[in-house]
Amino acid sequence: MSVLAVLSALSLVGAAQAEYTVVRRTSLAPRSQEAAVLPPAEFSIPFTGKVSQRKSKKSALAALRGKSSSTVVVDGSDFDEEYLTNVTVGGQHFSLIVDTGSSDTWVPQVGFDCFDLDGNPLAEADCFFGTPGFNIAASKTFKLFPNVSFNITYGDGEFLSGPVGFDTVAVGGVSVTGQEIGVPNLAAWEGDGVNTGLIGLAFPDLTSVYNTTDPTRASAANQLPYDPFFFSAVKQKKVANPFFSVALDRGTFEQQENDPFDPNLGFLALGGIAPVAVVDTAVTVPIEGYSATTGIPENGPGSDFFFYTVDVESFTFPGSSKLVTKLNNTILDTGTTLNYVPTDIALAYNAQFKPKAINDPDFGAFVVACNATVPAFEVTIGGKTFSIDGRDQILPAGTDNEGNLICITGTADGGPALADNIFILGDVFLHNVVATFNPIAGEITLTQRATY
Repeated sequence: MSVLAVLSALSLVGAAQAEYTVVRRTSLAPRSQEAAVLPPAEFSIPFTGKVSQRKSKKSALAALRGKSSSTVVVDGSDFDEEYLTNVTVGGQHFSLIVDTGSSDTWVPQVGFDCFDLDGNPLAEADCFFGTPGFNIAASKTFKLFPNVSFNITYGDGEFLSGPVGFDTVAVGGVSVTGQEIGVPNLAAWEGDGVNTGLIGLAFPDLTSVYNTTDPTRASAANQLPYDPFFFSAVKQKKVANPFFSVALDRGTFEQQENDPFDPNLGFLALGGIAPVAVVDTAVTVPIEGYSATTGIPENGPGSDFFFYTVDVESFTFPGSSKLVTKLNNTILDTGTTLNYVPTDIALAYNAQFKPKAINDPDFGAFVVACNATVPAFEVTIGGKTFSIDGRDQILPAGTDNEGNLICITGTADGGPALADNIFILGDVFLHNVVATFNPIAGEITLTQRATY
């Protein structure tokens, strides 16, 4: 299982001196807990396919909601562990992973060098991209950004580096001109044979372009933050409202077990809320910023925004009343499959499965009987409680040497409950809500989905 959230190449404490991988930014939202009234999306783009966590979820173009509306479908890839959508870069078509846990849009350029996660050279095909890559020479609108470099390392160890440029990037009906993108020529990528890169939707301070041509010299001191795709779309007035929304559908257990690609697994909506059935449970909460000196979430003057971080008031499950489950350093990340919660919460919850789930260091997850009884699990944010369907809490994870199916739970150990540790609500949570992000106002609206 790959954790796509870019978890910490920039140590948040002492950020000015820190060596980087990726980070976040500060909350402008008032602390109202009333749900914002959200318009239907201008553009609704289906997620185009399913691939397992490093096999994306992509979907074909979905119904537009109104003439200026863009909702694109997302598909599931890599056995439903990643969500993909169709993106055009310089007139060339790619399926890209939709990631709210990072900020860069990148596509490897044709002729890139492939490596394993230890930096050993591999054949280009071993990176398993869905296409040969982006042909810079074939784009009439590409412009090189000289004397800088793109350099990123994800939480699962994958890394990319190389040149930077500007080109037209289109998602559904939204086309942004002069968008800054990475066009790496070095890649360590455990691909799914479907995706050819990633479109990041988090904050500018988490972008990964540096004022150096030597990737080993990339640091906070020479970072050159830029506007990610959605920020550019807002500034170029390509959307009427500064919202984007994701509704990630779960695949069936059989699809997750057997199919490397599932089409039409939800929507990425630009300009409003995604077009799926919801119930009345909804809340709007501020995005948590981070102190520039301590790296601890706060919304004081001078704090920074990086990820879509929320303050979790509690996790509720059998036995949870015996624990402190409040957590204010939790990010909403479409690029991570599992929920990663503090160790004591993960241990207590997984012990409630019948038979109980067992932590397996080889998997980095809790192994469980595929037919186990799933305990209830709820997340309270902004005074509203959101339930997670039990179908999201048992996932197929391959077979053993005898060919028997192995399953893991959807709630994993994210480490000790330290103030500067980052935790994740991934697709296991996001399958159950519509998450509507307003990075300009610094707030997120969560709406419980109807059962599907």
